[in-house]
Amino acid sequence: MKKSALGFAALIVLGLVVIVGGASVFTVHQTEQALVLRFGQPVGERGLVTKPGLHFKAPFVENVVYFDNRILDLETAKQEVLAADNSRIEVDAFLRYRIVDSLRFYQSVRTIQGGNNQLGSVLNSAVRRVLGEATMMQLVREDRANLMHRIRDQVNSEAIKLGAQVIDVRIRRADLPRQISEQVFLRMQTERQREASEFRAQGAEQKQRIESRADRDVTVLRAEAQRQADQTRGEGDATRNKIFAEAFGKDPDFFSFYRSMQAYEASLKDSRFVMSPNSEFFRFFGAVDGRRPAAPAPAQN
Repeated sequence: MKKSALGFAALIVLGLVVIVGGASVFTVHQTEQALVLRFGQPVGERGLVTKPGLHFKAPFVENVVYFDNRILDLETAKQEVLAADNSRIEVDAFLRYRIVDSLRFYQSVRTIQGGNNQLGSVLNSAVRRVLGEATMMQLVREDRANLMHRIRDQVNSEAIKLGAQVIDVRIRRADLPRQISEQVFLRMQTERQREASEFRAQGAEQKQRIESRADRDVTVLRAEAQRQADQTRGEGDATRNKIFAEAFGKDPDFFSFYRSMQAYEASLKDSRFVMSPNSEFFRFFGAVDGRRPAAPAPAQN
């Protein structure tokens, strides 16, 4: 019985030693910093532990709170801001911060979630305040980087009071609300259609002007060509008539014969007409020189 009781007591003592030993040590990782508290208050010089490894604490009376020593991200919900030019803008912003004073951070907000809530409210206020003094054009294109720096400085001035330091603030998106975006798109579409119609009208006008100029040039060219053709034809006819006149002066009989042959060729090809064989037109049919034979003398009794 005594041995059983002693064995049982040894097991109890061993269990207590294990429990006390486990409650006396804690581990700090590379990405963490620890705050040792005794009854909710930091413990003297060893209250903040930043060196990774195994550390000791008083069991049951001291507890450890861990904080991340890396850069933390804070995403905020999209909010609507009224800009200086009365433009309604939906802004999606986020910030990055680091805990630089764990004791102050713990005393101010207790946990990282509490710090996120506090810094999120400060960020939203700074965004509304800074962007409310800027125009839509400045936010979208002209002065966006400077506006983000101003927001970061304002949030950082409040974060220092919480034991944190703001590394960066970024505006991910800045858009018009859906209803306004649709109206702006419709207005832009109408404006583009108006410009397209204007360009088409200008193109049609230029087309008509070019076609009119081309038709006028064609008419002028044709008239000039017809004039030159008539002039050349007239000069040719004059030369021909001159040659005919000279030929008639040299040999009237041959010229008369030649003209009669041309008349026969032109009139007797596919024409039908009634004419007396004794007509002057057929005078070369009876004699080569075109003279009519003398009439026979009347018989005398």
